[in-house]
Amino acid sequence: MEWSDSWRGAFRIELRAEAVNLAWHGWPVLPGTYPAGDRWAGRDGLDQDGPVPVHHDWQERIGSRPEQVASWWTGQSYSILVATGHGVDAIEVGADLGRRAAVALRAIGIPVPIAATPAGRWMFLVASGQPLSTDLLAHDDVHHYGRGEYVPLPPTPVQHGVVHWRVKPQICGWQLPRPGVVEDALLEAVRVPDRYEGLVSADRS
Repeated sequence: MEWSDSWRGAFRIELRAEAVNLAWHGWPVLPGTYPAGDRWAGRDGLDQDGPVPVHHDWQERIGSRPEQVASWWTGQSYSILVATGHGVDAIEVGADLGRRAAVALRAIGIPVPIAATPAGRWMFLVASGQPLSTDLLAHDDVHHYGRGEYVPLPPTPVQHGVVHWRVKPQICGWQLPRPGVVEDALLEAVRVPDRYEGLVSADRS
């Protein structure tokens, strides 16, 4: 039990450090509810399948300074959420499509931050301000997170594990690509699914 308490304390510190680091780089970080048994602690009366913002007025808190972000996590275990539509958007796809698109981006030398969930969802983080094409949005495996929404970022705990980085933001110098760059890679992966299959298989091994 002592080890478990110690581990939880260390993980809380890791969540706080990562939240502050994201805020220092200008990402709109928010505290999210945290799993406690079968429920998500942090918001009264809520029983969700995943984290939601702790504060009811979360949209008014977007853009808080790193010092404020640090105070939210002091002594508290919160998930890490980023509010999309405020400099950061997310394009979420299934793992198979995500792998093919990631390989396509790597082939042209464009690194993109990618977070993934244990449930097999990949989130490509891009700059806000450009809607996706109707061709891509019509694909039932694609969801674009924009203004008024949010996504969990590593190391947020979720069912069956934690959200983790496939490509860390440091790899691209914290510079987010235009959505069109990722869109082109995704459309290529949809249209020609076998083109990168050999490289995807090597990436899995």
